[in-house]
Amino acid sequence: MAETPVNHQVRLAKRPEGAATREHWQFTTEPVGEPAEGGVLVKTLSLSLDPAMRGWLNDAKSYIAPVEIGAVMRAGGIGRVIASKNPDFAVGDTVYGTLGVQEYMLVPQEEIKRNGLAKIDLRAGTIRQWLNVLGMPGMTGYFGLMDVGQPKAGETVVISGAAGAVGQTVGQLAKIKGCRVVGIAGGQAKCDWVVKELGFDACIDYKAGAGAVRDGLKAHCPKGVDIYFDNVGGEILDAVLARLARKARVIICGAISQYNNANSMPAAGPRNYLSLLVNRARMEGIVVFDYADRFPIAAAELAGYLKDGRMKSKEDVVVGLDTFPDALNRLFSGENFGKLVLQVAQD
Repeated sequence: MAETPVNHQVRLAKRPEGAATREHWQFTTEPVGEPAEGGVLVKTLSLSLDPAMRGWLNDAKSYIAPVEIGAVMRAGGIGRVIASKNPDFAVGDTVYGTLGVQEYMLVPQEEIKRNGLAKIDLRAGTIRQWLNVLGMPGMTGYFGLMDVGQPKAGETVVISGAAGAVGQTVGQLAKIKGCRVVGIAGGQAKCDWVVKELGFDACIDYKAGAGAVRDGLKAHCPKGVDIYFDNVGGEILDAVLARLARKARVIICGAISQYNNANSMPAAGPRNYLSLLVNRARMEGIVVFDYADRFPIAAAELAGYLKDGRMKSKEDVVVGLDTFPDALNRLFSGENFGKLVLQVAQD
């Protein structure tokens, strides 16, 4: 008789005030159950680690409910169906869904839609690419740029967090659409990569000293910024607002510079927001879940760019559930280079 497999999980033990460290997590185990009628059992292969995960730990109103104390940490991921009592999923199917930071996910029939469980086609891209350009980061970049930014050929697009998961997709897509693209990233290696490998027109190293972003924007955006895709907030957002062109569009995707503030300290807002008034500009937030019904359309377009070489996909992979606490914090120290992926099991 085969042994019952054990599910290793990472649960939220207590809410962090600043950075989440190992003490905020509980490592637990439980037997892996069998799916009920209509349900499926998925073995996790790889998980997406994203800056938004830090916000989900706060007990505050947001676009999604916070992770409850004692609950398995929320995370999107790719897995393989290993048991199914649902006609829409067969054993061996590769799927995307909100699998959580754990080795196995038992998805009841009534939770399949809410979980976002869907089959993916590995002919369109690798598992890592399905967590990057073809996954939530790519969807965020695509709809943020195309629907909110509405780029026109010849416009200047500036992207903070340019070497990150969302930023790399936005920049390459903007180039494909005929825009001039200027990235902002931390460190010369990342700046060199987005220019030489991804084809950005320029990249500003925000770590190059006081005034580096301001001076870089002045040099590389002499006619102003038409579209700003903001992943970091804070001082960089203020610097770009000072360079807006007439009728500019500012896309608020994230504020990674603010996420580890103590919960009692809200994210700092832009100090020179009146630039929006002066330049008749607009600022709009992007929450990717709003576009879920159009994900297949965007994924098909982006997969085409990957296939024909017009778009590249870079992932930074860490291995093992036990690395999760430290791996998550790499996002906020800027240590990751590309989309951060946690590999849970070998494909």
